[in-house]
Amino acid sequence: MALTNSTPFAPDVSLPPFALPDVTTGRIVTPQDFISSPTLVVIFLCRHCPYVVHVLPEVLRLAADYLPRGTTLVGISSNDAASHPDDSPENLAKMVSERGIPFPILYDASQETARAFGAACTPEFYLYDAARTLRYHGRLDGSTPGNGLPCDGSDLRRAVDALAAGDPIAEPQHPSMGCNIKWK
Repeated sequence: MALTNSTPFAPDVSLPPFALPDVTTGRIVTPQDFISSPTLVVIFLCRHCPYVVHVLPEVLRLAADYLPRGTTLVGISSNDAASHPDDSPENLAKMVSERGIPFPILYDASQETARAFGAACTPEFYLYDAARTLRYHGRLDGSTPGNGLPCDGSDLRRAVDALAAGDPIAEPQHPSMGCNIKWK
C-alpha cells in the first residue's frame, strides 16, 4: 500500500464520459443513466483498501440519508485485479452483497475512467451538480484508520447539503487520503 492523496482540481471540471459494467448485473452504466439526478457522487473505491474499509459504514449511512433525497451515488473500482484479486469484479460483487451496498459499483478494467477523472487513491469522492460540473472533490471527512476522529462524513455531507440548498460549498476542500490506485 502506498499512502496517496487526491490531486486538487480547478473548479468547473465536467464529468468525464464513461461506460462501465456494474459488477453485480454486468449492465453497462453511463452518466446518461443518472441524467435526472440533481446531484451525483462518484466514489473511487475497492475492496481491500483499509481506508475504504474504514469509511464504508459511513458511506452506507450517507447513501441511506441522501439516495431518498435524489442524490445518486456510484462507485468505481479501477484497481488491477491481476495484482489485487480482492478487487476483481467477482469479489467486488461479493462486497456489494455482503455489505448491502445500495448503489452501483462499476469496474474500470482498462483504467481509462480513473485516468479521465484524475483519480489517485481509494477512497476518493467527486460531487457533481445537475449540469455534471464538479463542485466538490476530496475526502469524506477527517477520519482515517487509527487517528481516532469520528467517521461521520462531515466534509462530503456539508458539500452535498450546500449544493442542494444552492449555497457555495465551503473551502478548503481537503484532499482524500488512502491507498493508491493499483495501476497496471
